[in-house]
Amino acid sequence: MTTYEILLLLDPEQAEAHQEELIARVRSLVEAAAGTWRSHDAWGRRRLAYPIAKKAEGVYHLVVFESTPETLDEIVRVLKIDDAVLRQMATKHIEGSRTSAPREEPAPAAAAAAVPTPGYAEANTRSDEEE
Repeated sequence: MTTYEILLLLDPEQAEAHQEELIARVRSLVEAAAGTWRSHDAWGRRRLAYPIAKKAEGVYHLVVFESTPETLDEIVRVLKIDDAVLRQMATKHIEGSRTSAPREEPAPAAAAAAVPTPGYAEANTRSDEEE
């Protein structure tokens, strides 16, 4: 069996109960095919970089599980036909890696203060003709 992770981007206008039902359905598909459910990490509602289906925000969920490739294909098929799923991405999970929710962006003033100014080398004042 291979370990997979799926990052789901769900419609924020859907009921939270429907979102939990979708996660439960994915889990039941994994367990019905003798797979192992490892984890579910709800990243929560986040602003999107660009609108998807006229939505400016989305609800992110990361699920990690072990299954066969056939089971993964069935899960992806189920996710594609559900209207609550705006985007989904399934990848092989790299052992030892820890995928966690992205940090909140720091305030612009704090970010600007944290960036060091680069040190510049002395200007080259010699020309090729002087040599």
